[in-house]
Amino acid sequence: MGWIWNKNAKDYYIVDQKLTTGQNPTMVTVVTPVYNAEKSLRKTIDSVINQSLGVDQIEYILIDDCSTDSSREILLEYSAKYANIIVVFLKKNSGTPGHPRNIGIQLARSNYITFLDADDWLDPKGLEVLSSILLETGDDYAVGKTIQVTSKGMSIVGEHESCKERRRESPFSIPHIFHHLGPRARMIKTSVIKDNQILFPEMKFAEDKQFFIDVLTHCLTISTTAQPIYYLNRMDNQDSRLTNQTNIIQKTNCNLKVINHIIKKDLDIEKQKMVLNRLYEFDSISRFFHTPHFQKTRLKRVYYYKFNQVLKTTKKLNYEFSEEFFHPMNKVVYHLFRDRKYKDLENLFAWEKKEKIKEVIIKDNLPYAVVPFLEDKYKYIRVPMHSILNEEYIDKYKYTLKFKVFGDHIDTLSHGLVRNSNNALLESILPLYIDTNGNGTLELDLEALGQLPAANYSIFLRFNDYLKINIRKPTPGKNNYHYKNRQFTFYDTIYSNIGLKISSIK
Repeated sequence: MGWIWNKNAKDYYIVDQKLTTGQNPTMVTVVTPVYNAEKSLRKTIDSVINQSLGVDQIEYILIDDCSTDSSREILLEYSAKYANIIVVFLKKNSGTPGHPRNIGIQLARSNYITFLDADDWLDPKGLEVLSSILLETGDDYAVGKTIQVTSKGMSIVGEHESCKERRRESPFSIPHIFHHLGPRARMIKTSVIKDNQILFPEMKFAEDKQFFIDVLTHCLTISTTAQPIYYLNRMDNQDSRLTNQTNIIQKTNCNLKVINHIIKKDLDIEKQKMVLNRLYEFDSISRFFHTPHFQKTRLKRVYYYKFNQVLKTTKKLNYEFSEEFFHPMNKVVYHLFRDRKYKDLENLFAWEKKEKIKEVIIKDNLPYAVVPFLEDKYKYIRVPMHSILNEEYIDKYKYTLKFKVFGDHIDTLSHGLVRNSNNALLESILPLYIDTNGNGTLELDLEALGQLPAANYSIFLRFNDYLKINIRKPTPGKNNYHYKNRQFTFYDTIYSNIGLKISSIK
């Protein structure tokens, strides 16, 4: 088996000259950067080889960034066995997944391209689902469901992009479409990337964020699907991992580069608002101040200095950026910082994390969370939606909840949802009856719920397609019901919401 020196690139080798053999073009190119991935690499590669689309329709480019474990040996093994697996070895470690992905883009010859990290895997039908949608619609981009796998179970990442079937829609018609922009569960026309010369910036953080923002702003129409596409492996890489705590300042430096990149693009102002809101509200407030490191460190002034750098970029804007925030609490955080009430800001985040059952009051038929230690100017923070249980009872094996909903989006409430607390793929959709005043009813059919496995379940109301709220139970207590070989226990959770436990009866 030979390695060849690519004279056009200077920094990588291609194994066995596969790109020069004149193979017929495939439908989809999958690009995987590899670095010391020996533990997961076989599962990742096998998930591509075993796609229902057929391996003959897949060009699989794997770029090794100078691994020091057995990753290269594994790659050589697969390259020798499969003609459509193209292995690239970098001469020097790049230190970022952006550079290997860019090489994959440059080498890609298929109509469509998608990305897969070396510790994740694809659903067996994932590539067929996305490519079929793009063939049918002619859209520039399609995205489906990402399932995050941890030691505690499975959850859905970015539900906004997989909550329902959409076809031929502007990306700017989908709220939050610029959130959760990792290289997963999405397929793009290769021409969109190459014709617009879009590449991953070679940064340690936020490279995928900038890349997919650039992609989406060049897409005329996109599609979304509720079908599972991608499994995100977080078994050994939990959210509390060290990098999320200690590198937040480095991440913010990269976010500043992305912010300035977007401002220089001079987008239409409504598009600019939507893109930058993700970077200001989501990255620079929600993710920035919610880190455990912020709560523990004595050097909070470093956070404030860095946040002030972010705020300086807003002076280049022709609108008040905080008016675009989705979450009212984030606007309060911004105002506290602007008014130099740093201790109140710190206490607010500590309270938000510690106080499980927050007091909510209704004023003018709208809900407000009460922050007891803040002065009146900040004390009442609007809650977008809030629901309170009025009555619960069982009749003919149907458990009925009657409740009242307050908030801004009552007219978008669509259905109820019972979802397994440890496996978001196990759920049951419930019919929702609600009037214009927010008086609602959910009926839980014990026969239907009995088909679900024994486990704990959360009960939600759905609004705005993908957002969820719980139903608050004002008085504690449990209700137990037996039906066939199941026991159904409706109880109040630690957050004073209604929960359900399904148990088997022997």
